[in-house]
Amino acid sequence: MKKNSVRRYVLGVVLFLLIPVAMPAQQNQIADGEALSKVPEWAKEAIWYQIFVERFRNGDPGNDPTPRDMKGGDPEYLPPDWSLTPWGHDWYKREEWLDDLKVQGFYHQIQARRFGGDLQGVMDRLDYLSDLGITAIYFNPLNDAPSLHKYDARHWRHIDHTFGPDPGGDLRIMETEQPDDPSTWKWTRADRLFLDLIDSLHSRGIRLIMDYSWNHTGLDFWALKDVREKGSNSRFRDWFHILRYDDPATPEDEFEYEGWAGYRFMPVVRKDIVPPDDKVMPFEGNLHASSLKNHIFNVSRRWLDPNGDGDPSDGVDGFRLDVAAEMPMGFWREYRKVVRSVNPEAYLVGEVWWLEWPGKLLDPKQFLGDQFDAVMNYRWYRVARGFFAKGAPALTASEFVEQINRINRGIPKDNRQAMMNVCATHDSPRLSTSLYNKGLYKHRAKPSDNPDYKINKPGEATLQEQKMLLVHQFTYPGAPHIWYGDELGMWGADDPDCRKPMWWSDLDYEVERSHYDPARERTPDTVRPDMDLYSFYKDLIALRKKEKLLTYGDFQFVYADDSSDVVAYKRFDKENEILVLFNASDRSATLYPGWVGDARYDYLSGDEKNKLENIGKNTKIILKPKSWLLLKRKK
Repeated sequence: MKKNSVRRYVLGVVLFLLIPVAMPAQQNQIADGEALSKVPEWAKEAIWYQIFVERFRNGDPGNDPTPRDMKGGDPEYLPPDWSLTPWGHDWYKREEWLDDLKVQGFYHQIQARRFGGDLQGVMDRLDYLSDLGITAIYFNPLNDAPSLHKYDARHWRHIDHTFGPDPGGDLRIMETEQPDDPSTWKWTRADRLFLDLIDSLHSRGIRLIMDYSWNHTGLDFWALKDVREKGSNSRFRDWFHILRYDDPATPEDEFEYEGWAGYRFMPVVRKDIVPPDDKVMPFEGNLHASSLKNHIFNVSRRWLDPNGDGDPSDGVDGFRLDVAAEMPMGFWREYRKVVRSVNPEAYLVGEVWWLEWPGKLLDPKQFLGDQFDAVMNYRWYRVARGFFAKGAPALTASEFVEQINRINRGIPKDNRQAMMNVCATHDSPRLSTSLYNKGLYKHRAKPSDNPDYKINKPGEATLQEQKMLLVHQFTYPGAPHIWYGDELGMWGADDPDCRKPMWWSDLDYEVERSHYDPARERTPDTVRPDMDLYSFYKDLIALRKKEKLLTYGDFQFVYADDSSDVVAYKRFDKENEILVLFNASDRSATLYPGWVGDARYDYLSGDEKNKLENIGKNTKIILKPKSWLLLKRKK
């Protein structure tokens, strides 16, 4: 190590020791070699909570979005009687203005719904997050955009103006800037509220990451508007896959470009190398325009170290990177170096999902180490769902063991410990509904695709499967992730039904009586938070934090029996061991676990009737149907 590097390292250690634990401050240092590939320790201990701001809480009715704020989004036309949808609206009930949108289909039409969630709403509920035990937040895109989801950015460098206290003033500030010149960038009031939120979260010991899609922009993205206006004379023409420029001599608009998945509202950025088809992923290459890369790097630096003083403690703690497999790996390697040069402890997690929908998921190994610390671990969830809920393809105990070992094979321990283990997200059915419906994961997973898909409140049998899977999630290697509201029992089919407004005990909600198909009836469901389930989540989070073996311990299956559908594994180090047993069947199971040897165990959780201390070869354990048992011993 060079002398300067040694000085920086020593200084960083000293400063770390002087700074309170709740403040995640690190010294800015150039990341290379081992430091570049190092996985942040905090990410291994994270309890993730994903927030979709527009649907979390309306804390400031004064910034509620208007049709002007939605210009450039899909649908393009809003009728004169359009209005904000009440927070407690029966989800499938049609607003009066819905049929006047000039687009067909319920799911296309409700893209025009807005409920008014904003950053103040998040600020107002920080006590809720702290009480639950959350230590890290993953925010869906916050960048300025016309849609409810914000993946169709107008500006990457600013927080959406409707998320802050002065939407009109923020727009006027943006108009004074040169978007490709960071020296002209200013802080809007929405930006400043987000910086206040960062400080408030850090003071509570909560980290946060932002969601960005560098793969595509929005229809009204500032650089694309420049290309539309200036054609081939635009400085930004190489940022996109332009198929045809507009001919100013004709009244028609001939401007054409490649959109993500053919969707014109999300123009794709141009790459040097493009795979021949969707199944060739991952792939090498880079972005075509260096000026586009520099813009992305500058936006990332802006949020990593907002005041630019070399201390990233006032910035975000990393990024979740959308459709990561559709971006060239050469870009991601470069991006990691830039991010880590600002904050050596920044966490990068990629959305690495489908190779071939709906059957084949991408193996993330090639992305780990020199690109990402982890990926969203959809592969784990699909396997766990197949065993604990018998969701297709249903798995026996031995098949579950085989599949878990397969998806972990070749992935370094540090990366496995930092995986974001997701059960549900903004892009998939809610956990309870996913377990309630037993078809293939995300395949025909909403009533428009499958008329028989169950959209009502799941029953007690599903709740027990959910609890069993959660025990597995919180005792398995990788950081547990919660999609907002799952902890309160929220239900919902695939996107967009999974994006209902958050349930809050101080708000009123209509009984869900409506069906996706207006001609069909459904049993009415009362909407209220399930506080018993909330307490269950809270207890699991506390257990995960207390028992460090569940974060850092090794993982090994010790038992699997197909006839009883019982699985057991242990988390262990040289001194301690936690034994985790599951009965995933509908029948009681009797075990004589001589395979653990004669040892004294302490009960951690599970069925109180199974409270045991001594386990030997003649010990008898009766596991009730759909139950679990957690035991701990000191070796």
